[in-house]
Amino acid sequence: MGLSIKQSEFTTEEFDRFAAKVRTDLTALTRLLDRPGFGEGESSIGAEVEFYIVNPELRVQPINTEIAASVQDPQLAVELNRFNLEYNLSPKAFKGAPFARTEQELLEAMQRINQHAAPLNGELVPIGILPTLRQSDMGAKVMTDEPRYHALSNALIQQRGEPFSIHIGGNDVIDLEADDVTMEGANTSFQLHWRVPAQRFADYFNAVQLVTPIALALASNSPSLFGHHLWDETRIALFKQAVDSRSPNHRTWKHPPRVYYGNGWARSAWELFAASASLYPPILPLMSEEDPMAVIDRGDVPELTELRLHHGTTWPWNRAIFDHKEGGHLRIEIRSMPAGPTAVDMCANGLFVIGAALAVLEDIRHLTSILPFHYTEHNFYRAAKYGIGADIIWPHKDQVQLQDTPLLNVARDLLPRAREALQRTAVDEAEIHRLLGIIEGRIQTGMTGARWQRQITDSFFRSQTTDDAFKSMLALYMGNQKTNTPVHEWTLSP
Repeated sequence: MGLSIKQSEFTTEEFDRFAAKVRTDLTALTRLLDRPGFGEGESSIGAEVEFYIVNPELRVQPINTEIAASVQDPQLAVELNRFNLEYNLSPKAFKGAPFARTEQELLEAMQRINQHAAPLNGELVPIGILPTLRQSDMGAKVMTDEPRYHALSNALIQQRGEPFSIHIGGNDVIDLEADDVTMEGANTSFQLHWRVPAQRFADYFNAVQLVTPIALALASNSPSLFGHHLWDETRIALFKQAVDSRSPNHRTWKHPPRVYYGNGWARSAWELFAASASLYPPILPLMSEEDPMAVIDRGDVPELTELRLHHGTTWPWNRAIFDHKEGGHLRIEIRSMPAGPTAVDMCANGLFVIGAALAVLEDIRHLTSILPFHYTEHNFYRAAKYGIGADIIWPHKDQVQLQDTPLLNVARDLLPRAREALQRTAVDEAEIHRLLGIIEGRIQTGMTGARWQRQITDSFFRSQTTDDAFKSMLALYMGNQKTNTPVHEWTLSP
């Protein structure tokens, strides 16, 4: 959704032409995937980090366009809500110390952006959901005034035909309605891109799907919304419901939501793109002049603009990405992990999920044959709700019998395997040791961003109002975040 458009309303004919072009792009993608050598090249990573902007009172500060105009950095983008920004980190070859370089780039970017935000009484906070966010902060008034966001909101509202319903039950329960999609903007994420071999894309994708619940639980950093303790990773439930365009009154068949975990174990990259085209109506029917078949016929790689645009308006938690650059390649976008607490925590999360996926890669066809996909989806939502306290369905060590197993036990078993798998790559041993040591620290201490936030807030509840307790916790969080110390090392003393 990083594109710039000029209109926010479209005709039926424009939607029809767009859908036809998406089908043409799918046919073109088939030819590309069959092309010898397509998608070959060294592995790489990239990432996008989303931020809240807060004022000196630690409330949201809706000044994203003003900051972006001041910074003038093409890697910085505004987001749906005026109190959010996104920074697109440079791709790095997956060798040497890719995450150390990512961490340094992120720290420098945050420092530079904050220098521009400070005169506007703003400051960046990387956190899954801002603890001091209020329901009154949401609504059409905070939507960034760009046609792409108005078009997105209009299309989803029109498809649904009634307000969006938000119901999340955790330690507390929240039940509310929203007339627009700005509730989606309450979520900020660390979105990791991993370039993988096109010929084995399905295996890599399934490996990521299998281990994502473990990585998500260890990364959890979104335990509250509007003063309520909910899931360890409340973003997962909130995002799904905040843009659920399905009409409750027109469900002749069980139509899937646009935010979903998957439709089964992947058999090919192509089917992931085809599913998004067949299951979800278009939202932004913007047409290009490209003739993808002609581009392929002359030996080049088409951009597949319409397919990529449509695919980008569906939000699976792990998403296949086609990129026409560098001769064309495929990536996995790992979308479920939250922003924060620190740059080094986010980089540790990224290296761990890749290492864990590599650890199960060679057994993935066996594992997917004995573990029905709906159990992996079950694991994902258990991990989001209960964090490191979740129990998940996982193969026994004999890799045949399935068991309900504490997620932390699975993480303990998986961590050394992830380390060994990464040692077989071109990543430096020092990078592996440093970042997986952070994951090991969380496992040993039982401390994640979500657990730290909840425990500190609970301690403030003894002497402060709910509102003040969340504000006091956030002040401590921001102070710790600036040190770039891993969250499991943060003190639990207010």
